[in-house]
Amino acid sequence: MATLNINKMNLRAVVLLIVFLLLFFLLASRVAYIQVVKAVNEEDLQQFAEDRWTRSFTIEGKRGTIYDRFGNSLAEEIPSYTIVAILDENSSNKVEDPRLTAEKLAPVVDRNVDDLQRLLSAEGRFQVELGSGTKNLSLEKKREIEELGLKGITFRKDPRRYYPKQTFASHVIGYTERDMSIARMGLESSLNEYLVKEDGSIKYLSDRRGIKLPNIEEIVEVPKNGYDVYLTIDTNIQMALEQVMTQVEEQYEPERIMAIVADPKSGEILAMSNRPSFNPNFYEQITNYMNYSVSSRFEPGSTMKIFTLAAAIEEGIYNGDELYQSGSYQIGGRRIRDHNQGLGWGKIPYDEGFQRSSNVAFSKLVLENLGPDRFYEYIDLFGFRERTGVDLPNEATGLIADSYLIDAATTAFGQGSAITPIQQVQAMTAIANEGKMMQPFIIDHIVNPYTGEVVKNGGPNVVGDPISSETSKQVLDLMESVVTSPAGTGKPYYIEGFEIAGKTGTAEISNPDGPGYLSGHGQYIYSFMGVAPKSDPQVIVYVAVDRPNITIYEQGSAPVSQIFTTVMKHSLQYLNIAPKVTAEYVSMIDDGFTLEDYTGMDIDTIKTSLIEAGLDVHVIGSGSKVEEQIPRSGMKLLRGEKVLIRSDGNSYNMPSIEGWSLRDVMKLANILNLNANILGAGFVINQSVPSNSSINIGDYIAIELALPNVREIEEESIDDVEEEKVVKID
Repeated sequence: MATLNINKMNLRAVVLLIVFLLLFFLLASRVAYIQVVKAVNEEDLQQFAEDRWTRSFTIEGKRGTIYDRFGNSLAEEIPSYTIVAILDENSSNKVEDPRLTAEKLAPVVDRNVDDLQRLLSAEGRFQVELGSGTKNLSLEKKREIEELGLKGITFRKDPRRYYPKQTFASHVIGYTERDMSIARMGLESSLNEYLVKEDGSIKYLSDRRGIKLPNIEEIVEVPKNGYDVYLTIDTNIQMALEQVMTQVEEQYEPERIMAIVADPKSGEILAMSNRPSFNPNFYEQITNYMNYSVSSRFEPGSTMKIFTLAAAIEEGIYNGDELYQSGSYQIGGRRIRDHNQGLGWGKIPYDEGFQRSSNVAFSKLVLENLGPDRFYEYIDLFGFRERTGVDLPNEATGLIADSYLIDAATTAFGQGSAITPIQQVQAMTAIANEGKMMQPFIIDHIVNPYTGEVVKNGGPNVVGDPISSETSKQVLDLMESVVTSPAGTGKPYYIEGFEIAGKTGTAEISNPDGPGYLSGHGQYIYSFMGVAPKSDPQVIVYVAVDRPNITIYEQGSAPVSQIFTTVMKHSLQYLNIAPKVTAEYVSMIDDGFTLEDYTGMDIDTIKTSLIEAGLDVHVIGSGSKVEEQIPRSGMKLLRGEKVLIRSDGNSYNMPSIEGWSLRDVMKLANILNLNANILGAGFVINQSVPSNSSINIGDYIAIELALPNVREIEEESIDDVEEEKVVKID
């Protein structure tokens, strides 16, 4: 027995010796490895220590802001909040009653109570997010939820991209993903190198609890904010454009709408919009990703006649009094027809041919007078083959048909060749700017937010002078006659008191299911290019509406004119361009009643005197003395004309203005300094501020006008439904 115990003790000693020798061998091997190979060095050990004890935090940069021309934000980075519910049993701030919490939270975040309760009852989770409706919350929504006093409901703060004006120049601005990780569409994408941010960081050494060690310097990498972009967009004009385009879209349900407002003197884009559009805050709902105004080319229709006319005048071969046979024109085996089924209007002068938008007139001008080769030189001078270079992405080029003789004849009046709306606007600047063609641009400047340094400037930039100043004036005169002449196709675009020069266009659309073009009432792209005032153009407005759903009694000009007249009137008023008093009007009132300066006088006395003189007097306010009058003193008025008197005091009531003309509406807007958004043309049918309601100086008001005889005009025109049906070629 004793021998057995001794053997066991010897065995244990041997095992221990072997283990000891193995450990010694491993240690000796490691020492030898370090000495020979030097795989572990001081830097490795130091890096190991730093990695273990260093704390690092991100300092977020800020993506650049996109502003309009006046510094109003159009795209900005803002904080957003995501709801996080604490479920940990060991936390003092945890959700205690999932059902009650869900019932209070559900209506605020527009969620189902049972769904929220299920999430809030999850087992084994420290915290949970609650899904859709609880992310990307605004500060106001966060505060609303906090006021519910729900235990365990906390928030995580995240930056996100926000578009404060919602559906507003959306295809121009584009959008980013909400977390700004990817920039998509528009300027957000094309200017990403300027707008993008770079996050910084702060690092320091800490103890095991994460507390910064004393006397240790912080390592700070400063974040880089993106540059700020200032556009030429004028929010006032853009908003008016967006509103009326939405109305037309809802009323006529067209395939698409495109519109551009520009300054012909500089080339600045003041407004640009498309339909269908979208709200970039909800980019998942986008159905149209194309900026039609820049990226879509189509046959322009008769707006092209503006530039054919300009070329003929510039070359000295245009005689507006010369007669030609309208109706149809044979070119080899092809026949060009005028839009009234080729009937024409007999022998008429070329000026009248322009007013009536005769296709035959412009085919003859190019083939018999100007010549195809010289005509195509002007196509190049007006920039229709090349991109304009506007600072927006995905601009398309023009496609000009020039292989056959018939191509020159049809391109002359806007068929067979395809160009973009922005190309037409650029070419129109030459007509409206004394022959100097301005490159359109929408980026005014880009600024470094740290230094205020301008890192990039926009235009203006003269890109050509295709015509002379004298030619531009003659073209503008003829364009005005399109609107004012009894024969003109542009009568729906007339605006009382303003010199509107413009040209209608009706373009055929290629049949996607076969050869030829679409046919039928409303199956066209209806457009209008107009400038005002004609004597000194300040605004260009181009509008095109594709296949509107119009009744058999409506002309294609109906939706186009609703957009054009609304935006043009608003723009002229906004730019303080007063209606023009014509020479005919002055001659009529030479013997009329002359107004005096009634400021400070008794209102009742003045009102009685003016009524006895046959004037229509409207007093704004309940005071007893005259504070202001419109028209001013010295003006001569005819019997029945309106005189507006504003009394002293600060209390005013809105008058009933139903049936008032635009001129009289402008009197009201001026005497109360109203921000008036005027829709339509003709006479007032609706006012957003009801009569006898309180109104203050500077208030906003929307006023809708309509022509009282529209129905009558439409019924008279039933045999010529399409205002300007383009060529039919046998």
